[in-house]
Amino acid sequence: MSTSVTRVPAREGRGLQLAAGTSFRVVDPEGGQVGDLFAFCADDVTEYASAEHTRVHNDRLFPRVGQPFVTNRRRPILVFEADDSPGVHDMLCAACDPSRYAGLGVEGWHASCQENLQTVMAGFGHTPIEVPQPINLFMNIPVGEDWAIGWEPALTKPGDSVTMRTVLDCYVVLSACPQDIIVINNRQPGPLELEVLAG
Repeated sequence: MSTSVTRVPAREGRGLQLAAGTSFRVVDPEGGQVGDLFAFCADDVTEYASAEHTRVHNDRLFPRVGQPFVTNRRRPILVFEADDSPGVHDMLCAACDPSRYAGLGVEGWHASCQENLQTVMAGFGHTPIEVPQPINLFMNIPVGEDWAIGWEPALTKPGDSVTMRTVLDCYVVLSACPQDIIVINNRQPGPLELEVLAG
């Protein structure tokens, strides 16, 4: 069914420019890997998928299948078409960045979702850009009764996936999260795949 597959190597990011009405799937081929997904309007990258606006729009911490992700201007940009995974995702936690790793005790450079996003968008000719709160696919962040958040390994098995459909012409960027200090990727970051599906 897929028309093209873009492999996202462990710790790296890849992106596609997609027309409105395009369905795409994010696949975790090895299991246990978080993917930071971003979407920017192709004609104006100051408009992008916004977690905070999406939570308000859907009255949920994360959309159900059939609900949209909306932009910082409150327009639908993606629709959540299918979830063939355990259904555990996050829109509370910021993309990892150099300051995060420094705070975790890393000395020197460490790959990050922020830099992966910036590199991909620079390749499309857009720099600088806002780094939005990502759509953290497969990320397992339980919220406790005392409102504390936890950090747990992703629950995906090999081949688990989610499917989205674009509502606007947009750039879609996927980062195979490089986090190996805390347990969200079982401390062993792996690859992801970005599949564009036939209409």
